[in-house]
Amino acid sequence: MEKINLFGLTLSQLQTLCQEQGFPKFTAKQMADWLYAKRVLTIDEMTNLSLKVRSQLNDIAYIGRHFPIDCQTSKDGTKKYLFRVTDADEAPQHVPHQYVESVFIPDGDRGTLCISCQRGCKMGCKFCVTGQQGFHGSLSAGEILNQIFSIPEFDLLTNIVYMGMGEPMDNYDNVLHSTQVLTEPWGLAWSPRRLTVSSVGITPMLRRFIEESECHVAVSLHNPYPSERQQIMPMEKTYPITGVVSMLHDFDWSGQRRISFEYTMFKGVNDDLGHAAELVRLLRGLHCRVNLIRFHESDAVDLHTSARPTMEKFRDYLNNHDITCTIRASRGEDIMAACGLLAGTADQQ
Repeated sequence: MEKINLFGLTLSQLQTLCQEQGFPKFTAKQMADWLYAKRVLTIDEMTNLSLKVRSQLNDIAYIGRHFPIDCQTSKDGTKKYLFRVTDADEAPQHVPHQYVESVFIPDGDRGTLCISCQRGCKMGCKFCVTGQQGFHGSLSAGEILNQIFSIPEFDLLTNIVYMGMGEPMDNYDNVLHSTQVLTEPWGLAWSPRRLTVSSVGITPMLRRFIEESECHVAVSLHNPYPSERQQIMPMEKTYPITGVVSMLHDFDWSGQRRISFEYTMFKGVNDDLGHAAELVRLLRGLHCRVNLIRFHESDAVDLHTSARPTMEKFRDYLNNHDITCTIRASRGEDIMAACGLLAGTADQQ
């Protein structure tokens, strides 16, 4: 029988396991405390569980924590971690697509970690290196969380963004369970305002996530004109951005919870004031912010970076029309850690 990975299980899942094994009811909370608050690596470290319970657990389960196999450091201090997400006996070390990357971004007293939720991605966005490599599997909740718990900077983290490899709404249950581990009292008890989960706009799952979670939400927009957006984001055909925005109007964003839109700027494609005006029209009446992102060029994509003055003019237009807009600082480009550049391949090291 295949052993169960305890790391990543919610309290409800741990309670079910304890019931099936005939453990005392309180054991599940004890296990959650050891797994998440105390961050143990082995079942034997759970010293307030009886020897009998620990022995039985060792027979059927393990703690699937593992450390990154590589770290690259940018000249700006950004760190990119490489994690192997399959057991060593499942695939030879050289086989591609068995890895994911996460990026730690220090900024004064803030420490942001950008994490992945899939190996590759199904969405096929033209401008994204991850999307160009295809889809090779979703991560479990434990594999998502392992990127957070297993880096040296864990205690420095102030924010987590689900903006790495993969589409969170295409791995809904595992993403939701991972956010619960981070925010519920039996887990790390972080404020959900420390987490931002992104999506290209898979409308039914995004609606469900907004209803079932209190985390911030970011929507990858990139072009306000549907026909142009579809050329770079194929999912526009299935989930039009107009429908996504309409759905978002059903919720109150005037409090502490934030809805934001990611807008990567491409020279001569989506960066003129006509696009800015259409973006204002699209988002009118929605309490939101827009983050402008400098495009990071790669040989695989025939798109180019907008000039800084063009981005500033676009930003100022939105701010002058009552839409809060900022230009996101680009970090880690020299180590392929910036937005849209994560590939998750060991041979790049």
